Amino acid sequence: MNRIIMISLLLLILFGCSSNAQFKTKGASKKHLNQRYGKSEAYETKVKKGDEFYLVCSYYGKKFHGRQTANGEIFDMNKLTCAHKTLPFNTKLEVTNEDNGKSVIVRVNDRGPFIKGRDLDLSKAAAAEIGLIPYGFKKMKIRIVE
Repeated sequence: MNRIIMISLLLLILFGCSSNAQFKTKGASKKHLNQRYGKSEAYETKVKKGDEFYLVCSYYGKKFHGRQTANGEIFDMNKLTCAHKTLPFNTKLEVTNEDNGKSVIVRVNDRGPFIKGRDLDLSKAAAAEIGLIPYGFKKMKIRIVE
C-alpha cells in the first residue's frame, strides 16, 4: 500500500509540472514577441518628428554589454542608444531630465524594457549623461528628433 502511494505521488508530481500553456505577455502579440528578437517590424508605433511625451526611463549596461540587440547590433553600454518595445529601430529621441535640465539624444536599437511600469531603457552612458543613474528609473520627457 505504501508503495502505491509513493508511486501515485511521484506520478502526480511529474504530470503536475508539465503544462501545455503558451507563454503570454499582457498586450503582446506573436508579432510583437517575434519583433523582440528582431524577426518582425510589423508591430511598430507610428511617430513623427517633433512628437513629445513622457516615459518612465531606466537603464541597462554591464549585464547586456557585448550581447546582440534586437536589430542585430552588438550592445555597447558606452554608446548613446536605447531600447523601446515598439518605436521603429533607428528612431532618434531626445531624452530630457526636467529636474536638472540635462538632455541626451539616443537611437533606438533594441527592444525592451520588459519590466512592468518601465517604457524606455537607456544605455548606461546615456543614463549617466542626464543624471538617471542614482534614481534607477524616472519619468522623463521624450521628443522624437528623427
